[in-house]
Amino acid sequence: MTSTGANPIDFRSDTVTRPDEAMREAMAAAEVGDNVIDVDPTIKALEERAAAVLGMPAALWTPSGTMANLIALSVHLQRGDRFLAPKGAHVLTNELGSAAWLAGGMPEALEHDAGPGRPTPESLAAAIGPRIDTYFSLRTTLLCLENTHNAAGGAIIPPHEHAQLLATARQAGLRVHLDGARIWHAAAALGLPPAALTVGVDTVSACFSKGLGAPVGSVVAGSVTFVERARRMRQMLGGGVRQGGVLAAACLVALDRIGDLEEDHEKARRLAAGLADIGWDVNTPETNIVLVRVADLEVTLKSLWAQGVLALPLGGRVRFIAHRDLTMADIEDALRRIKAGGHP
Repeated sequence: MTSTGANPIDFRSDTVTRPDEAMREAMAAAEVGDNVIDVDPTIKALEERAAAVLGMPAALWTPSGTMANLIALSVHLQRGDRFLAPKGAHVLTNELGSAAWLAGGMPEALEHDAGPGRPTPESLAAAIGPRIDTYFSLRTTLLCLENTHNAAGGAIIPPHEHAQLLATARQAGLRVHLDGARIWHAAAALGLPPAALTVGVDTVSACFSKGLGAPVGSVVAGSVTFVERARRMRQMLGGGVRQGGVLAAACLVALDRIGDLEEDHEKARRLAAGLADIGWDVNTPETNIVLVRVADLEVTLKSLWAQGVLALPLGGRVRFIAHRDLTMADIEDALRRIKAGGHP
């Protein structure tokens, strides 16, 4: 409970959503098996459906998106290989250095010179540099993209820019992994199927607990050979769950809800417009993430929390994320509270 006595309105993340009754019923009724020594049929059904939705030959369920990304990088990289990712990408800033520590890669950030979360093909080519085949030369072997880009405010890489970046990477012999934790959001915003945003990549991860209401779970998808190797890596990382069908069942329900995400985008647009109306320096959200520049981040966050509006810092800004557990009435209530609290 906050100091206002009002119920908190939670914008901290779209991961705070809870499974609703329909999802809980699906979990309770799930057919299960031991997914390590045999096959859990519900996990298998999820993997097959997720692969089809993402336009990939095969997919592997993982407990988290961080594990999904780490598995992909571990399969793609040899120790000491350099990989490139847009500045602020989740694999660079939010996965506790596991890409270097466990996958053995040397990361390098790409500037957002094409727009939020998006490098240009020219800057990518310059970062890759000329191919030098001496044994003592650093090898750049992998490009990691993120769609949507969380730290850039849920920014989308549109298909034509995706294609240009892929072509540049391929010309240099790089493999490509797409962190698609919120690829569902990008697809909903563009009115495209998720598979339209994965064209040409070697692997893609996607998350079911960000905005879709599932309590846990992601997938990493790629070729059949990749998934065979990924399954061994998942086991090494402790991700070999047993009767995981109770979790996969929630993810199957989540896949039915991709179309609902546009409602969250509309909530984010309303929040951003309302904050702008009262003088806040706010981005124009492309999906469900709103970023606000403030003079004093700590003071602002304390003021918001005192009003019962829960948000988190990100890159020196306040981050609000709209999600399915918030109604449009909650958005209006939050704006009233923020306005009443005064400009921080």
